[in-house]
Amino acid sequence: MKRYLTFVLLVACAVGSAQNINEALRYGTENLQGTARFQAMGGAFGALGGDLSSLNVNPAGSAVFNNSLFTISGSNYNTSNDASYFGNVLNTKDNNVELNQLGGAFVFKNTDLNSDWKKFTLAFNYDLVNNFDNEYYVSGRSNQGIDSYFSEYAQGTPFGSILLQDNEFLEEAYLDIGSAQGFRDQQTFLGYYGGILDPETEDDNTTSYTSNTLYDTVDQDFLRRTTGYNSKFTINAASQYKENIYLGASLNFHSVLYTQYDQFSEGGYLPNSEIQRTTFDNYLQTEGNGFSFSLGAIAKLNENVRLGGSYQSPTWYHLEDDFSQRINSDLADEDINFINFNVVNLFERYTIKTPAKATGSLAVIFAKDGLLSFDYSYQDFSNSELRPSNDPSFQTVNSQIASDLGAVSTFRLGGEYRIQQVSLRAGYRFEQSPYANGNTIGDLNAVSGGIGYNFGGSKLDFALSRSQQDISERLFNAGIMTPAIIDRSMTNATLSYTINF
Repeated sequence: MKRYLTFVLLVACAVGSAQNINEALRYGTENLQGTARFQAMGGAFGALGGDLSSLNVNPAGSAVFNNSLFTISGSNYNTSNDASYFGNVLNTKDNNVELNQLGGAFVFKNTDLNSDWKKFTLAFNYDLVNNFDNEYYVSGRSNQGIDSYFSEYAQGTPFGSILLQDNEFLEEAYLDIGSAQGFRDQQTFLGYYGGILDPETEDDNTTSYTSNTLYDTVDQDFLRRTTGYNSKFTINAASQYKENIYLGASLNFHSVLYTQYDQFSEGGYLPNSEIQRTTFDNYLQTEGNGFSFSLGAIAKLNENVRLGGSYQSPTWYHLEDDFSQRINSDLADEDINFINFNVVNLFERYTIKTPAKATGSLAVIFAKDGLLSFDYSYQDFSNSELRPSNDPSFQTVNSQIASDLGAVSTFRLGGEYRIQQVSLRAGYRFEQSPYANGNTIGDLNAVSGGIGYNFGGSKLDFALSRSQQDISERLFNAGIMTPAIIDRSMTNATLSYTINF
């Protein structure tokens, strides 16, 4: 009787599907999160401070607090994807609710009136940097079938190296080939025993393969569902020097959980094709943690104008991936279903270094009536890196990062107008594409607004923000070249409550 593997086998697969340029962007970019006031004003807080989420921009911001406080925030996230594939447009929506911010600050005022250091602040803050919950679905008629994916990996792979050994189970061979020979040979194995490819000859030394599918065009359906988060816990210390200088530093501890489920089906082959239906599904899970630090300062030039500057170090993420697959077709080996999501490739632990970020800020204060604030940030994504950098596969990815990615400029503008206890807010954010071509991922534009009410001892704030970005996303890393074009809009509704002490 066939033995069914339900336990995880540890393998050190070579890089193929899991670690690539997408990971540098996934963990290097931060979506606008934080308190309702922060979001409503577009995150333009680098010269303002006075908000726990402002620590994400400038760690000197906590020194602006006049009293101790505690803030909690919850958000409703709504993502809408209009995905176009070969002219067919489908809309998919995802909606979820998260506790996205929680933090507090403790202000210690110096009782020595002769000291130049007026107060000292200790703060902590949890922020959801990125919410990965998303889903899109595409359907279209393509001139490139899934056989092109397997063919790209198979050509050049000796046929004898992927054959089952005596008394070896199919799922054991799949894992062993991935561990000993790498991702390319493993995908060739999957394409052969999945019935998609055959060698041109039965010679073990053959390195050429032909497709078992016949088509002019094929019908393809593809679903990608992602879940997870990138969260950041910040420990901050800041101080006010004399009347006009605020200085601060933060240690940031990241936690990452990301899952990606891809479901693919293909049909519509020619009537004389031996294969009439193919399915190919992939599941990736990433877990890990990261660390970064930040330094910043705010200067009050006079009662109306403030300048801010900050530096955020690279973030060093230490991550682990596990990856599983399943395939079926009319010509697949009868035991192919034993290769499924219970047979798992566990990749060796690796590091991603995201680029440093520098921010300059300007704010104008109109007494108690309101304010205007502007931030500019610069981050060069071509400096992202996967490590160990001496790994040949990582060297390939790092070369692609250096050539394909570029510098990102981010502009944030926010304003607030106060009418007694009521505050009206609005903001705008522009983030340049991280790709040098500006097309693979487009520029991001976001608008926001909100309202707050000050009860005296506490505050209640509400914000509504909406961002839009065009994304060109390939279904697979090899073979099928035509991408899905996704018009993605994200709408966040956030409510925050702050208690003053």
